[in-house]
Amino acid sequence: MSIEFEVERDFRVPKERLYDALLDLEAAEHWMQGLVGIERQDTGQMREGSTWIETRKMYGSKASEHFEVVELVPNEKIVIRVDGTKGTTGKGEYLFTYRIAGAGDQSHVHLQGEIGGLTGLTKLFGKMMAGPFKKATAKDLDALKDYLESNNG
Repeated sequence: MSIEFEVERDFRVPKERLYDALLDLEAAEHWMQGLVGIERQDTGQMREGSTWIETRKMYGSKASEHFEVVELVPNEKIVIRVDGTKGTTGKGEYLFTYRIAGAGDQSHVHLQGEIGGLTGLTKLFGKMMAGPFKKATAKDLDALKDYLESNNG
């Protein structure tokens, strides 16, 4: 059983810029809330198979998770997987699929999140986790929107 949630946002920037910003780990410090640091595990341009460890301060303590780019369709789709077994939570698999559309200086992102691989009590309480995950991803997209639209990111 997996838990799913969706978040959508409109941006006043070209879809190419939105796509690039979602993959720009160096710029994340300017907009990502609670970010402590990102440690890239490979070098060069972001590509399928690229990995990084992202550390954020959440609920008063630091949490690190292992991210991997699973699929890239330039300016249209980004799929990122978080292996919860390697991170602070120690459980689960989290898939984040960003679908990007738009024309001119307007773009739209549809984020579909999926949480799977939960066991024991986390499986039992899994449905309750969807709300906080949706809220956190919505806050991230709102912060990215503010950054791109106000700072010409």
